[in-house]
Amino acid sequence: MIDAVPDLHSRQLRAALAVAEYRSFVAAAAALKVSQPALTRTIKLLEAKLGVLLFARSTREVAVTEAGKEFAALAERLINDLKIGVESVRERSSERRGQIVVASVVSLASLVSPRLIADFARRYGGVEIHFREGLQGSVRDDVRSGVADFGVGYLDRLPRLFATERLGAERFHAVLPAGHGLAAQREIRLKALEDVPLVSLPTESRTRRLIDAAAAAGIALNHAATANRLPTLYSLIGNGVGLAVLAQSECPRGKDAAVVSRPLVDPCITADIGIIRLRERDLSAAAASLLAVIRTGLKEAASSRGERRTRRRKRSLTAAARRRNSATLR
Repeated sequence: MIDAVPDLHSRQLRAALAVAEYRSFVAAAAALKVSQPALTRTIKLLEAKLGVLLFARSTREVAVTEAGKEFAALAERLINDLKIGVESVRERSSERRGQIVVASVVSLASLVSPRLIADFARRYGGVEIHFREGLQGSVRDDVRSGVADFGVGYLDRLPRLFATERLGAERFHAVLPAGHGLAAQREIRLKALEDVPLVSLPTESRTRRLIDAAAAAGIALNHAATANRLPTLYSLIGNGVGLAVLAQSECPRGKDAAVVSRPLVDPCITADIGIIRLRERDLSAAAASLLAVIRTGLKEAASSRGERRTRRRKRSLTAAARRRNSATLR
């Protein structure tokens, strides 16, 4: 296994990062304070060791290949970890140090108590926590490339190289202006969204694919606008551009919100969510501790949502019983 590890140097990692950033060998060489021919030789040697083309060169520009993008992200992580490790060794400090990167499809701030994160930060004062929120594909790629220590995302259709741990299920809601006609309903049938303008996440998002798959059986959805950030989605919804379908954890909160959410039914759309890791990668002690914090937070959030649903169901049944009793007395 050791023989299979390519013999790479930090100089080569920095060279690849610089060319990926500047998209120019001349500019990258100037930034690294080396000659352009020397930088070219370094990149060619690196590509030969890896067996892949990192950059597509032409007389007018330098384009980063898909392999180049993935390697640049990995190189950045390796260099950062190396810097932190060297600093820790030099200081010979007993303080816990390092960097933890967590990729997530949901806002962890909405699911994990800030108190739990604050407690972790106090325990690991020398550890930098970096949260990367994005689409499911980005989370998967960050974990696979090693940019992220672990991810929080949807668990279906993942290759076997990932180890997963289910922590709950996300139910999807329709998100709409508080004054919209459908807002008066406690639940909204997916059929009711037919031909209604929708503000949607990109087609490559897991949410979009789930919605389109659920609607495939004879429901025509009108994706009128696309945005990949929740604040933009909320703004478009609030200004009447359209409605949206989002996971419950991404829905607005607060009784006075101008944008509200209602559970989708017929069908009820859900997706398992949990931890995503590489099977062959061990977590550092600090990353394992943060994972435990997030695991606890996600389980508590799932339990809290279940309790709220149970209370709403009981209130609904009680109200129905009262209406029946009232009708009998009359």
